[in-house]
Amino acid sequence: MNKMLNLDEILAGAKTVGIAGHVRPDGDCCGSCLALCQYICSYYPQIKADVYLEEIPNSFRFLKGADCIRHEASEDQTYDVFFALDCGDAKRLGFAECLFEHAGQTVCIDHHVSNQMFADHNDIEPDASSTSELVYNLMEKERITKEIAEALYLGIVHDTGVFQYSCTKPSTMEAAAELLRKGIHASEIVEKTFYEKTYEQNQVLGKALLESIRLMDGQVIFSYITKASMEFFGVKAKDLEGIVSQLRLTKGVEVAVFLYELQKGEFKVSLRSKQKVDVSKVAQYFGGGGHVRAAGLTMRGTAHDVINNVMRLIAPQLEDETA
Repeated sequence: MNKMLNLDEILAGAKTVGIAGHVRPDGDCCGSCLALCQYICSYYPQIKADVYLEEIPNSFRFLKGADCIRHEASEDQTYDVFFALDCGDAKRLGFAECLFEHAGQTVCIDHHVSNQMFADHNDIEPDASSTSELVYNLMEKERITKEIAEALYLGIVHDTGVFQYSCTKPSTMEAAAELLRKGIHASEIVEKTFYEKTYEQNQVLGKALLESIRLMDGQVIFSYITKASMEFFGVKAKDLEGIVSQLRLTKGVEVAVFLYELQKGEFKVSLRSKQKVDVSKVAQYFGGGGHVRAAGLTMRGTAHDVINNVMRLIAPQLEDETA
């Protein structure tokens, strides 16, 4: 059953806490994990808390605690409580899944519509702007420090597209306003973590835009980047964030699809839509997940195999809208 969580109750008697988010962590994943860890370490001094994430973008490293993130897990490690944040499935925890499975009790806080409530305690709110907003709601507002506020604000900014996406609600703006009152440098967080790109990132973005293809009378746009191209430009998966959102901005486009090669014959697929298409249904069909307007999955095959398969699920939704 989904109900509002109480940290005092969940952490009662705990001495160790583990926190992890999904593979290829984005702003909301990083922000929510680091904010929760800071909060626990500050106000539950009897508890030792650790964060487990894959490598995070360099622009997020200003967040307090970023230099203490663990990138490996031992199956011998057991935590009294383990939090899975911004993650719809335990398998999406990647290398940290074993820690979740071995924990004394588990907690999931998430806003993915595809979440199956896989933990002992669940706070799943698909209509929420971000997991960071949900974590904010768990905290006593007077206890939120400037450093915690920075992490939460970063998470909210990234999952709302700087408050542009339809997931932005009045409660989101109210939370952001409260975080601003903590003295954070909001404009700098937005500029440095959302908009600013390295020269190499701009080069690979240019390639993706230049080689993009429109389908269904321009309603769908897709592009892909191979592993060879990533090596040529000197970029990693974390450097490709934002490309699919840029494709989505194309006039007349309803759905943007961006693929990048994880290894030969396997692609990570990112989907974004504007108003008509529920991309979470597409992602779930192929074993992925996400939100109505933003979702992702992994699929094997050539780039054209992948786009053809994805289009089989996108096209009927667009045709229903135009019928």
